[in-house]
Amino acid sequence: MGTFIALLRAVNVGGTGKMPMRDLKSMCEAEGFEDVTTYIASGNVIFRTGLSKEAAKAALEKRLAAYAGKPVGVVIRTGEELARIAVANPFADAPASKVMAFFLPDPPPANALKDMKGKADEDVALGKCEIYVHYPSGQGRSKLIIPAAKAGTARNMNTVAKLVTLAEAASNQQ
Repeated sequence: MGTFIALLRAVNVGGTGKMPMRDLKSMCEAEGFEDVTTYIASGNVIFRTGLSKEAAKAALEKRLAAYAGKPVGVVIRTGEELARIAVANPFADAPASKVMAFFLPDPPPANALKDMKGKADEDVALGKCEIYVHYPSGQGRSKLIIPAAKAGTARNMNTVAKLVTLAEAASNQQ
């Protein structure tokens, strides 16, 4: 049985995509996922299942679409993948609250940063299936647009670290 972290796109952010986390937890449990835990109201859920990552993603997306009446983007990582993402953070010396990982469904193309617009003091780096951004002046002030990140969903490194801890605890319940 694998431990997975599902990161929902555009849930409870800026007043869009309202979804109580208790509903998300119930949907996951109805799908047969075990040891389901949500973390903060931005669409983070940790669970264990015997399904493959792809099958778990498809099942959750189907249930979410039925709930929301429209597709809800989901990116899934294993606990080990999320831990590697945290370790690979190229901006580890920056405050974790000012570094975002944009989780993408597929590896970014090599030229993913070519079409960026509005870059000021931000630092940007490609990961395996992520784009890392350090926002020294804060994300709220940034005008940075990264078209390659549009299909993904972002979490700051504080959230990533907490999700890694929760995934490790879920894995230890086996």
